[in-house]
Amino acid sequence: MDRRNAVKALAGLAGSWFARPAIAKGEKAVEQLQKNWRTLLAEGADVASGADPLKLSDEDWRKRLSPQAYDVLRKEGTERAGSSPLDREKRPGVFVCAGCSLPLFSSAMKFDSGTGWPSFFTTIPNAFGTSRDFKLIFPRTEYHCSRCGGHHGHLFDDGPEPTGLRYCNNGVALRFIPKTGKA
Repeated sequence: MDRRNAVKALAGLAGSWFARPAIAKGEKAVEQLQKNWRTLLAEGADVASGADPLKLSDEDWRKRLSPQAYDVLRKEGTERAGSSPLDREKRPGVFVCAGCSLPLFSSAMKFDSGTGWPSFFTTIPNAFGTSRDFKLIFPRTEYHCSRCGGHHGHLFDDGPEPTGLRYCNNGVALRFIPKTGKA
C-alpha cells in the first residue's frame, strides 16, 4: 500500500471512530423531534387524530382538493420547483397532509435543501409508506401518506446529518399549521 492510500485509510478509520458518538447524539435528537412534535402544534388545530385509512372516490377527491393538489396527491404528479411558498416557510408549526390532515412533519424537521421543494430530514413516526418508482428510468423511493395514500414526493440519501435523508415534498401536498394561529 502506498503512503497516500495508507493515510486515507487511517483517516477514514479514525473518522469512523470519532464520528459515531456525534451520530448517536444526533440520533437521540431526531428521536426527541419525532417524540415531541406536538409541542409545535397550535392549540385546537384541525388535524387527523389517527391513521385510520381514509378512502374516498375519485370524484370526492376532485371536490376536496385543488386541481394542483389532486394531480400530485392522487395522480403522483410533481409541482414545478420553486413554486411553493412552503419551501420558504420558517415559522414554528406542523405540516399536515393536504388530503387528510394527518401530521407529517414539524418545522424543526425542515431544512433548506436548495432544490425548490420543501425538504425534511425526518418525519413524524408512521406518517408514510414507501414504494419504488421507475418513472425516470432509475429507481427512486416514493413516499405516500399512510392515511389517505396521497403521493407526497421522493426520498433521497443526500440530506443533512444525522439521518442523511431528504424527504423532498411537493408543497401542494402539504398544509402548514403555524404554532400561533390557524393555517
